[in-house]
Amino acid sequence: MFERRRATDPAEYASSLLRATGTEWLLVDDGYPPPGTGTSWDELGELAGCEARPIMRVERVVEEDGEEAVAGEVSTAREQGFVALKTIAAYRGGLDLDVSPAVVREPLLAALEANEATGDPLPVQVHCGFGDSDLHLPRADPGWLKPLLERFQDTPFVLLHCYPFVREAGWLAHVYGHVWFDLSLTIPHVSRPAEAVREALELAPVSKLLYASDAARTPELYLLGATWWREALAEVLADALPRSADADEAGRMILRDNALELYRPGGA
Repeated sequence: MFERRRATDPAEYASSLLRATGTEWLLVDDGYPPPGTGTSWDELGELAGCEARPIMRVERVVEEDGEEAVAGEVSTAREQGFVALKTIAAYRGGLDLDVSPAVVREPLLAALEANEATGDPLPVQVHCGFGDSDLHLPRADPGWLKPLLERFQDTPFVLLHCYPFVREAGWLAHVYGHVWFDLSLTIPHVSRPAEAVREALELAPVSKLLYASDAARTPELYLLGATWWREALAEVLADALPRSADADEAGRMILRDNALELYRPGGA
């Protein structure tokens, strides 16, 4: 694989792997890699041969435009073509906003308030669980989000990654109608992806679990994530839903339909 990568045009190589995933629609965080240092969301869509849309990272807006710009940018995010917001507050002090620094807490709350005030709030993605070494893992437990979820009950929230708090995320998706979650980053990085899916579905219904890979920079991760997700779902759903038609329907919901309903391509 390494020799093939070195011998192939980088764009052609990346495109071949992206298109092999069978992806219909890409959602791309506009804050990583930093603007100007990687492939943009629209270029990524061209490489993958599918539609792509950006996700507005709140911390990116703060860094580029300042805290005072957050509410205005968020309030017009849907009109600008964004399909979701995202926060990495877990990296900036943790998900317990009561003890987070004001510089973390205030812009995020301003973003959530402006988003909900639109009357048609965008889904808000929240980094939960493991990540890079600058994250303090216990503070990334999605359970800390309970007060926020209850304050912004009209806002759809999506808990990202979640490992090792997969069961906690599944419980939140079970008890709150406006909470969804995924296992991006968890799959493809954990060695037993089927076990992560089983934990996710112990409480949460299949209507609340979303496929995602969190792949970035390395094109192999897109294909590996898609492959391992499909394999894990095939194993778990076949056990949980003996009727093949039911398993197939649940697989389509997780891999496609749930995201289309939540993120609403075309603003439908």
